[in-house]
Amino acid sequence: EVKDAAWANRGFHQRAAVWIAQQGIRQFIDIGSGLPTVGNTHEVVRRVAADIRVVYVDNDPMVRLHSEALLSGQAEIAVVYGDLRDPDTILGNPELRALIDFGQPTGLLMTGVMMFVADGSNPWRLVARYVSGLAPGSYLSLSHLTGDHKSPQAAAGFQAVFDTATEHLYLRSKPEVERFFDGLELMPPYPGAAPGLSYAGGWGAEDPEAADTDGSRWLYCGVARRP
Repeated sequence: EVKDAAWANRGFHQRAAVWIAQQGIRQFIDIGSGLPTVGNTHEVVRRVAADIRVVYVDNDPMVRLHSEALLSGQAEIAVVYGDLRDPDTILGNPELRALIDFGQPTGLLMTGVMMFVADGSNPWRLVARYVSGLAPGSYLSLSHLTGDHKSPQAAAGFQAVFDTATEHLYLRSKPEVERFFDGLELMPPYPGAAPGLSYAGGWGAEDPEAADTDGSRWLYCGVARRP
C-alpha cells in the first residue's frame, strides 16, 4: 500500500496544480518538492499556460543540486533551499521574490510535507503563516498521511518505513488535517461532491470510486481558496 499511496499522492499533486492553474493562477510555490521526477509542477501547469512561474523549495541540498542542473536556462523557474519551518526566511528569499509577485494570487503546494512536522513545531501555525503572506484569491493545496481507517499495526508499519529518514513521520486525523484549511474556502474534490477533504486518489479523479484504493486512503487532501 505504500507504493499505491505514493502514486495517489503524486497524482493528487499534479491534478490539483493543473486545476489551480485553470483558475487563472500564474505563479506557484512548491514547498517540499523533492528530487525532480516525471511530471514536475512546472511541466504540468505549463500545459495550461506557458508563462507560469514556479519556485521549488526543499531543505535537501541534493534537491537543489539536481534541480538546478535540469532547470538550467529556464528563467521563470527557481529552486530555493530552505526549511519549511522557517516561513519568514522562505517567503523573504530574494530568488523567490524575484519570481513571485505577492500582490497577485499564488498557488501554494504543500504535498505530503506537513506530516514531517511535529505538533511541537505547530504545523497549523506554519501553514497559516504561509497563507497569510499570499494575496486574496490564492490557493492552498495540501495532502497529509492519516491512519484513521487503518489498524494500529498497519499505521506502525507505515511509519517504520521512515524510521531511517531524516525526519520522523506523524499521522493525523481528519479534524487535524482540516485545521490546516481554517479560514479558507475548501473546494469540492470532484463534481457532485460537497466542499471538503477527500482521499488522495479521489481528488479531481475522472472516476472517484475507482480511485478510492486502500493506498489512497492513507492520505487526506484538499484544495482551498484564500478569500
